[in-house]
Amino acid sequence: MDQQQAEAINTAIRTIAIRSRARAAALLADVGLHPGQDALLLRLAERGACTQAQLAEASGCEAPVVTVTARKLEAAGLISRSPSPTDRRSVLVRLTAAGEEAVRRVRDVQPVLAREAVEGLEHTSAAELLAVLEDLSRSLCRAGRGGGAGDAAAAVRGAPVGTARTAART
Repeated sequence: MDQQQAEAINTAIRTIAIRSRARAAALLADVGLHPGQDALLLRLAERGACTQAQLAEASGCEAPVVTVTARKLEAAGLISRSPSPTDRRSVLVRLTAAGEEAVRRVRDVQPVLAREAVEGLEHTSAAELLAVLEDLSRSLCRAGRGGGAGDAAAAVRGAPVGTARTAART
């Protein structure tokens, strides 16, 4: 790959990430969330009550990021946190009724964001785009910090605002 092609690929990926995150931020603001918080709420809705460490692993986030985000979600009344009855070092997190409503609203936002992303495509179908994005995510996982191909594909499908590891930093 020559320098010009490398630069074009990197610029395109960066631009897509920035624009997607900005649009997601605007849509999630109506729900009272920041990008990344939605991904944790969705994972918690899928898993049910779990420890913050389990939530971090399921979402692809680092534990300190989940801790900070969980504190913000708790302050907003969307989750509750309590000591684990079996391991005092662990904290259990669960959705509150307000958190369940926020999850419903996030699920309403996801199709809007996806539709806006693909409605102007001229040469690529949504299915083709998803295949390319999953392939790209797997490639980046292999090249970077690791992580399985399944994790990469799950991140593409399950984290509507970018990769789960970086998206939850807000």
